[in-house]
Amino acid sequence: MARSKKKRSHAQYAQDLLNDTEDQGVASTLAYIENADADDKSGDQHSDQWQMVDRHSKKKSKISGDTSKNEEIHAHDKKRDKKDGNRPALTVTGLHNITSPLSIRDLQSLVLYCLADGVSPQWLSVRHHSQVRKAVVLLVPGLEKDMFDGNVKLEKFLLNNKSSAEPASTSTNDQVTKTPNDSVPKKLIAEQLPESLRPLANIFEHVIPVRTPGDERFNTVHSPILAMLNSPIPLSKEEKKAEKAIKGPKPFQHEKHSWANQPTPITTFLTSKEDLQENDYTLHSACFSTQNEKDRDMTRRVIAKETEEFGWKESRVLSMEDGDVPDTEIQKGSLTDGRNVLAMDCEMCKVEGNELALTRISIVSWDGSVVMDELVKPEKPIVDYLTAYSGITKAKLEPVTTTLSDIQSRLLELLTARTILIGHSLNSDLTALKMTHPFIVDTTLLYQHPRGPPLKSSLKWLSKKYLNREIQKGHGTEGHDSVEDATACLDLVRLKCEKGAKWASIEGSGEPIFKRLSRTRKSGSNLSSNGKIGALVDYSNTAAERQFGKIASVCINCNSDVEVVEGVRRSVLGDPDGAIVPGGGVDFTWARLRELEVLRGWSQGSRDSTGSASTENLEPAGLSESTPETSPNTDLSAAVSRTIQHILSIHAFLPPCTLLVVYSGTGDPREMSRLQEMQRTFRKEYSTKKWDEISVKWTDVEEQALKKARKMASRCIGLAAVT
Repeated sequence: MARSKKKRSHAQYAQDLLNDTEDQGVASTLAYIENADADDKSGDQHSDQWQMVDRHSKKKSKISGDTSKNEEIHAHDKKRDKKDGNRPALTVTGLHNITSPLSIRDLQSLVLYCLADGVSPQWLSVRHHSQVRKAVVLLVPGLEKDMFDGNVKLEKFLLNNKSSAEPASTSTNDQVTKTPNDSVPKKLIAEQLPESLRPLANIFEHVIPVRTPGDERFNTVHSPILAMLNSPIPLSKEEKKAEKAIKGPKPFQHEKHSWANQPTPITTFLTSKEDLQENDYTLHSACFSTQNEKDRDMTRRVIAKETEEFGWKESRVLSMEDGDVPDTEIQKGSLTDGRNVLAMDCEMCKVEGNELALTRISIVSWDGSVVMDELVKPEKPIVDYLTAYSGITKAKLEPVTTTLSDIQSRLLELLTARTILIGHSLNSDLTALKMTHPFIVDTTLLYQHPRGPPLKSSLKWLSKKYLNREIQKGHGTEGHDSVEDATACLDLVRLKCEKGAKWASIEGSGEPIFKRLSRTRKSGSNLSSNGKIGALVDYSNTAAERQFGKIASVCINCNSDVEVVEGVRRSVLGDPDGAIVPGGGVDFTWARLRELEVLRGWSQGSRDSTGSASTENLEPAGLSESTPETSPNTDLSAAVSRTIQHILSIHAFLPPCTLLVVYSGTGDPREMSRLQEMQRTFRKEYSTKKWDEISVKWTDVEEQALKKARKMASRCIGLAAVT
């Protein structure tokens, strides 16, 4: 009706108030309406009559300032939306809500949100995230936020590829003082950046402060590689539905994932063939069901010199079915399921050829009795007895005549088709024994690491946590006791069998991001088997390559940053013939540029992921010698400029709708590593020497210095953009 578009004038409203009476009813109201309609049709537009008022198409902007400028910005955004269509874009939002640095896990969540089933990030707005086709994540150790802030003078320090000329802290602001701006992403303005960093402003809008995960109690920094490549396992639909159904406070994690104390036979925990392969076991021929599989594995063993010709033996098991025990022979409630269970631990020494050779073997039966405890004399001359770990000395081995062949003969009698072998990382023990057996229970796989695979917990830690038992007290001094270690493995497995399969399972344990992506169907594909695939591009023989190289669909080994750039290009665009990388490339690529890290000396003295700063201990092979690019007397600015050029080169060949994430991983880890090494030396000497003989001191001054160094090492940066 026309009435819906009319408003009364002030004069008419005043007249209504004068005419308003208590007996005014429906008739009066209808009369007003009829008169208004008649006036409208006649076109009378006097001020005391109904008037047509046009509605505004949009509300006025609430943004204060110049109205014409706001309209100009709105018009620009509208044109951009029309031009870009459904192309994805990133916008940093909610800066006022960021009170602490983001974590590497937040950067990982961004990748999973764009490529898989991740949750939308709160600190970043991703427009049309479903249109992101690929993602490339670059780890670039050596970049610092202080470089962007101007606190590091890039032209000041002279470097060389072996040098420690750069001081441990290059920042002019060494104090770890937190200000509100330390956590807020900083907008990149080319004119305000050092010349070598200015090209980044053409790609990325902000530099984002990021915190590397770590443990404040033990003053360690965890692996930034693991933080990115190991993702949390998402909840199933049933678990999400159950969580929503909970009224009031949600239960604690251990209540939510509580286990039933249900006795479980040990056969439930036998390691699968796939897990044996992933953990570098030499497989027994009975693990293969077809002759073709056996032939392929035998070809591999011939190349690896793991055949009988080179002294290897197989336990007398013809097929996996030979291990089955009839139900009539299994005692009701038996945890062993009718099997003969043996726990084994070995000690080794180093012989000529840089090989490990067996020096002691201990075997304990299910009831805890010692079945075998023998010293073994290696055939090759011993180079290092490794006494601090093995407990073996020259005096102990001098009268020994038992050889590896003697031990193998005895084991062939002990290891039958109904024998289950227990141990901690048994692959190394069986390699030293040059033997294979198909029925294995490995405690490193039975008890997951708190941060999930591929990390593995030490036997000492597992024993303390679950058995409340101190073992390996002589570690680093008098060595281990193999009988003690074998008994600890046996008790851990027995405890698992008594409690049940769910007992001691790790809540929130993660999985490799490559596996999570593989469960996500590719865009435009209706086949559930067509999951997304990933690639890992890294230097040869690194922790990342060893831990995730077999899980990624494609693994490309490199010796320089130039080769890394080429490897990323191959993984993103694919090989023309599809020889290694399928045509069209992979969906997710993780790569690492290391030249800046090595030039700054950040790769020296770092420890593994269980201990701290997560850079490699050894320099990449391709960077160990001087090259024209890494010649002596190279200033930091030139080194940074080369690394930035590598990032620009990668960005240049990325196809449209590709997410590019760059993160530095850690801050400067050198001071932290130095203090950690000092602390380890002090603890070792404190337990073995008199007080006045200790070579280093460790007081509260050093403790506070380590805490400060850990905070510095945990400060890194992140950059994100979409092509």
